Amino acid sequence: MKKMIKWSLIIIVIISVGLFGAFKYMIAQTKKASPEETIIYSQVDLEISVTYSRPSKRERQIFGKLVPFNKAWRTGANEATTFETNKTIKINGKELPEGKYSLYTIPRKDSWEIIFNSKSYFWGINMRDPSKASLDREFDVLVTTVDAHKTDIITEMFTILFEKSSELSLVLSWDKTKVIIPIQLN
Repeated sequence: MKKMIKWSLIIIVIISVGLFGAFKYMIAQTKKASPEETIIYSQVDLEISVTYSRPSKRERQIFGKLVPFNKAWRTGANEATTFETNKTIKINGKELPEGKYSLYTIPRKDSWEIIFNSKSYFWGINMRDPSKASLDREFDVLVTTVDAHKTDIITEMFTILFEKSSELSLVLSWDKTKVIIPIQLN
């Protein structure tokens, strides 16, 4: 009886290690196709960072097809995109307290809903239903809507960057779509 229990435990450990290794391998392979990037904006004592994964267009139709209209999107690939600020700021005129947020969007043809959610998500999609984002709306801290702009230039890899002209903006670009999210510093 003791021998059977011992062998059962050994088999369980071997299977667990194998599954863990397979999961880590899957994550590594996924990140090759959509590399992770962190962008940082800093000014005096303010620091804002965004960490996201950068999927590629690869001759696919992006918005309205690969990324459906009117559905929550993790705003990148792989893990949920994170937005972190060490000071309270305003996003499109609405106050966002200092903290770390998951950044989701709901793309539409002419406008996008921008969602700052206080819950941390390991992966950006629901593992039980990969067609859905793993977004729990009860943790939304700030929701705003901005215009979506069509461009003549194709952005091959999804890109998030900070742009400062007269005002700071967070810019999301992919394919022939550009979304500009105004940020006001307090």
